[in-house]
Amino acid sequence: MVNSQGLAGYVAVLVLICVTATAQQPAVGHQKAPSLSAERVDTTQLQITFTRDIAPVLFHSCVPCHRPGEAAPFSLLTYGDAKTHAHQIVTVTERHIMPPWLPEAEGPQFSDDLRLPAEQIALLKEWVEQGAVEGSGSDLPAKPQFVEGWQLGKPDVIVKATKAFELPAGGSDTYWNFVFRSPVDRGRWLKAIEIRPGDKRLVHHANVLVDRGQTARLHENPAGSGFGGMELTIESEVFDPDSHFLFWKPGSAPYVEPEGMAIRLDKDTDLVLNTHLQPSGKVETLQPSLGLYFTDKPATLHPILLQMENDRLLDIPAGEANFVVGDDFILPVDVDLLAIYPHAHYLGKDLQAVATLPDGTRESLIHIARWDLNWQAVYRYVSPMNLPMGTTISMRFTYDNSTDNIRNPNQPPQRVGAGNRASDEMAHLWLQVLPKDSPGSGADPRALIQEAMARHNLQKNPNDFEAHYNLGALLQIRGEVAESAANFAQAVRIRPEDATANNALGAALLGAGRSGEAIPYLSTALKIRPDYFDAHYNLGNALASQGDFPGALVHFQAAVRLSPQDANAEANLASALAETGNIKDARWHYERALKLNPDHELARENLQQLNQNDTGHPRD
Repeated sequence: MVNSQGLAGYVAVLVLICVTATAQQPAVGHQKAPSLSAERVDTTQLQITFTRDIAPVLFHSCVPCHRPGEAAPFSLLTYGDAKTHAHQIVTVTERHIMPPWLPEAEGPQFSDDLRLPAEQIALLKEWVEQGAVEGSGSDLPAKPQFVEGWQLGKPDVIVKATKAFELPAGGSDTYWNFVFRSPVDRGRWLKAIEIRPGDKRLVHHANVLVDRGQTARLHENPAGSGFGGMELTIESEVFDPDSHFLFWKPGSAPYVEPEGMAIRLDKDTDLVLNTHLQPSGKVETLQPSLGLYFTDKPATLHPILLQMENDRLLDIPAGEANFVVGDDFILPVDVDLLAIYPHAHYLGKDLQAVATLPDGTRESLIHIARWDLNWQAVYRYVSPMNLPMGTTISMRFTYDNSTDNIRNPNQPPQRVGAGNRASDEMAHLWLQVLPKDSPGSGADPRALIQEAMARHNLQKNPNDFEAHYNLGALLQIRGEVAESAANFAQAVRIRPEDATANNALGAALLGAGRSGEAIPYLSTALKIRPDYFDAHYNLGNALASQGDFPGALVHFQAAVRLSPQDANAEANLASALAETGNIKDARWHYERALKLNPDHELARENLQQLNQNDTGHPRD
């Protein structure tokens, strides 16, 4: 299954000076949000001081980023720091630019809401108007003691990028992907990933992708060097929908998954860190690390990430201040909505998502009236929102391509379309939902959502490669062979040089008993990717079904070389050896298959037959 990862946001260099940032970073003795009494709010009756009144606000809402070693451009730990930037603080807090929190107050409640109460904003202003007095040192609260190093404590496993990346001194923003190869040696359950991307001044944000098929490493040249690119496509040969937001931005704390929602990591799984980097004016070097935290409690809850989008409609004329793009998706099952992530580029203006329930009730999922791509984030609901089957989720994104948009990268404005460059645009809405079982269906509700989304995307765009591929894979799981092969054929038509699609089509045809038709597609897959285990295995079976055992032998040998722990490949190689008269080696590979899987019935039966009659040539 092809999983398009669209979480690698594309954002601009900061337009305004950062005065406060997220208050999510864990601290020892971290200040509670200061509460204001009625007397305190009446600022005209009280001399406001830094030590008694202002420091608690700054320590709670600003210092997690505005301190030495963090991403903010200056510290706010001391009275001198605060007085130097006092007028800036008032300006950005009054305009609700800082702390950086985009969703409107009216709507659902999100965790880690960073908005300052109106009383605190008024307090900051009055302090400055009164002359920014320091006050008595005895009133100063203790400075928060932040955890240095790994925020969640020592990780169970620490992995470091194989090679450092050299960020150029100038030019446009850079998007670089680091591949962490097989960070575990056995199956584990992951409850948290702590991302240490390197110098925080250089990293705008980053996110981790789980690559179970180890396909991202194919883009590296040389191996271990990483590769460029904003948006990744992670390929998988099994049903493995995206499930978790693994996102980092300056000031954010590592997120520990709730109990029951651990992430499965297998031995042959890679992790890919997609980073958005900003030049500093000199050549810099980054070599990120990941800290992995495990749990012994396996997942019992299985969320899924849904991506709504309508990039095909993004053709924004120069000067257009209110260009609207939308998408509507009907949920095929009941879900709990856990988190949401809207995404646009420079021209984004007003981003909304609304749920229309089957009874006609409308509920806001998120509304960002003043989009600022510098502060994009994943928003997690305080309480999951229950959305019943039949609910229509609607996204409506408005774009401003006029001169009034101070973030417009083109002055004068130019026509802008969809694309992966920062100067292009996107209209994406990601939702993390926890599907509920549909009574009587017997189907995985995640698969029902994936199928509905694939069909929805094909209605919008019949040439959507990923939708055809994913639909083909889902139908294949369900045993609907003809429609599955038809969708894989469409995927190959759209991308004839895609190895995964060619292999999938070949496998579907082979499963339908059309091995002669399967062979050309499997051969094409191997021309594109010579070390493709699945294609070698499938082509070996296709040739064997045609009676070409010498040809099958070559591909089963390659399959065993590429995946020496695969019992099926060993058993099929043994059968091909037996068919070509090599009984001694056939017996050895049957025995090897049984060592890998003692319950492999075909290997046991054929080995018994060989032992009874060395001249017999059992077939797979």
